[in-house]
Parts: sequence; C-alpha cells; structure tokens
Amino acid sequence: MRYEGRVFRPPSEARSLIIQAAVGCSYNKCNFCDMYKENSFHLPPLEQVMENLALGRRCCRQAEKIFIADGDGLIRKTTDWQVLLEAIARLFPECRSVNVYGSPRSILLKSPQELILLKSLGLDLVYLGLESGNDEVLTLMNKGATAEQIVTAGRRVKEAGLRLSVTAISGLGGQKLWREHARDTGAALSRMKPDYIGLLTLLPEGDTPLCRWIAEGSFQLLTPRQILEETLFLLENLDAEGALFRANHASNYLRLGGTLNRDKEMLRQRIQKGLSGEVRLLDEEFRGF
Repeated sequence: MRYEGRVFRPPSEARSLIIQAAVGCSYNKCNFCDMYKENSFHLPPLEQVMENLALGRRCCRQAEKIFIADGDGLIRKTTDWQVLLEAIARLFPECRSVNVYGSPRSILLKSPQELILLKSLGLDLVYLGLESGNDEVLTLMNKGATAEQIVTAGRRVKEAGLRLSVTAISGLGGQKLWREHARDTGAALSRMKPDYIGLLTLLPEGDTPLCRWIAEGSFQLLTPRQILEETLFLLENLDAEGALFRANHASNYLRLGGTLNRDKEMLRQRIQKGLSGEVRLLDEEFRGF
C-alpha cells in the first residue's frame, strides 16, 4: 500500500484502516502547525486510491472503521467520494464508520445536498478544526477562515445528518488574548453543538512562525496553571448539550472527560483539583508522547 509522508490521524482513529485520498493539507499555512510540511498538497489519482483500498481489504481481516487521510480528504470531488464510498460498502460490509478531516473550505465547497448524499453513501463523521472562536486569534494564526465561516461549516455538517467532531486549542491566544480566546471558543462551540469536542493544549513544535515568535518573545505562552484557568472560563461559556467533551490528548496537562452539559460541575471540580495540586499535572517533558 502506497502512503506519502507521515501519518496523522485523530486519536480516536487508532484502530481504523487508513486510506490516503489526499496528500498533505489543502491549506497548510497555519502559523502554529508543522504537520504535512514535507509534502506539497496533491490528490493521488482515484485509481491509486482504489488500489490501496483493495490492498487494504487483502491485508485487513476486519475494518469496522475507515479513516480517509490526509489533512483534508473531503476536498476531493463529490463524484470521487461516490466511487470511494460505494467501493467501501462493497469491499468492507463490516465497516460501520467512514470518517475524514474536513477544512472549513472543503466543507463549504460542498452543497448541503452533496453532504447529504455522502451521508447516504456511508460517510459518518467529519473532524473539523476550530482552534479558536476569536477572529483576532484566527487572524494571528493565519487559519484562513473566520469564526463565522467555521461555525457555518460545522452547522452544515450537522444539518446533513453527519456526526461532527471539533477541536480547539487551549493557550492559542497566548497571554494577550487568552480571555477572548476562551470566551469566543466556547460561544462558537455552543453554536455548532458538535457531537464531540476535543480540547488540545498548544504545544509549539517545528520551524513555525509561532515558534519563532516565542523565541523572540513576541508571543508569551500560558503557564500550566493559566491553561487550567482558561479552560474553566471556556466551560463557563460553553453550552453544547449532549456533546462528549475530551481533553485527553498527549498535549494536555490534565486529563478531562465528560458529557456536556451534565458533567460540567464534575469537570470544574477536577480542574480545581489540578489548580490546588490535589491532582498532579502532566510533566512538561512528557507532553506530546
């Protein structure tokens, strides 16, 4: 099976069969991200994708979940997706979930009717990076979309009947914008009401503009304690009934998990225990592993 570049996938896709339908990220200009930098974005021929799918069937005895990589597989034409999803249904009758990363642009390029069609053919879940609900932070990080555009994309996914998983990044506003970042991120998530919310913590890596700003002192990272205080403020501004909330990525100082809004108080109490020292935070040297 041919695969170009490093494999990046959501933690929840650890046991999925991964099929590469796009190489790299169609945008790949975010100032905080060092993923996919070794490859220029391109779409492999559909015939190659289908060959990999057939090879996956021969190599994998059971594939209940399939993840379509790379960073923005949804950018492929709807006609390509039709062929791909029909082949998955034929080759992997046991598959119960086909999932993909979607950028705000790739989602909004699809009409509501196209997304409904993909849902009917077996697409199940779209992962969308919000990162921040604050436009000043999004502009600083060169996200390439406004908060309103990202919210519109997320709502379009939900309206098509697809499941939606949205990620945000604690600390992305730095010392200057942490309050605005937490407030507006909570508000944006509340408007989308995703099925899943993944809260990561900023972990600067690689040769990115953000790393250079940190080195020169123009961007000040939050301390672990400030990250927890920011998370508390985000929760105060978050209303997403029924969403599964997780902060259990390797970047997080404190593992959190619960169902909103039911478990808000439990989440607050755990954060308070982290602030008081009753629960130990992850040591800096182990973040990212």
